[in-house]
Amino acid sequence: MARTSGPETREKLIRAAEEVFSAQGVDGAQLRDVVRLAGQGNPSAVQYHFGSRTGLLDAVMAGRQARTEQVLAPLLSQLPEAASVRELVTVLVAAEATELADARGLRCLRISAQLSHESGVRSRTPHPTLAGTAYWRLIERVESALVRDALPEALRLERLDLALTLIGAALADRARQVLAGVTPLTTPNVFLADLVETTTALLGAPHTHVPENPPEHLPHVS
Repeated sequence: MARTSGPETREKLIRAAEEVFSAQGVDGAQLRDVVRLAGQGNPSAVQYHFGSRTGLLDAVMAGRQARTEQVLAPLLSQLPEAASVRELVTVLVAAEATELADARGLRCLRISAQLSHESGVRSRTPHPTLAGTAYWRLIERVESALVRDALPEALRLERLDLALTLIGAALADRARQVLAGVTPLTTPNVFLADLVETTTALLGAPHTHVPENPPEHLPHVS
């Protein structure tokens, strides 16, 4: 039997992890299933090549991010410095939607949607797989555009995080339908155009000052 190299084994484990994490969920996935699907006899293969479950998941997401970067970086570079929120969201959705083109991308969309709140947006500390990327530069540019709209800082960060979650959830749901052989309600063009408009509307929704002690007819949320 021919032996595989370290890089080849890593790639097999990553491909297997994409399938298992997509099917079983990030929290429910069993590493033994990853090892078995990758055709590895050593039950500690994940620990040997990636250090931990988290290391393997980061490798899966790094590959997914690299593919998106190839599309996003040139699109972002073509936008003027004063690009609108809609323009920025449009290029983000266009780049993310390229993952809908094949089974590997579809699985990765389902995985990344479960990790959207780990981006680091709310603390302005990017996850290691996002540091220095066009994706993170786009996030910073969207926030700058929201500053121009005079949106308070706390709301800017919350809305940005929610907007990324919305995009990720919508694409993951589309991926789920495609993988299951279900015909979506809308065509790809309509779906993506509406996702841009919905996300832009979320980010640009009017801000109304809310008093510290809300009126009795409004619920108090801590």
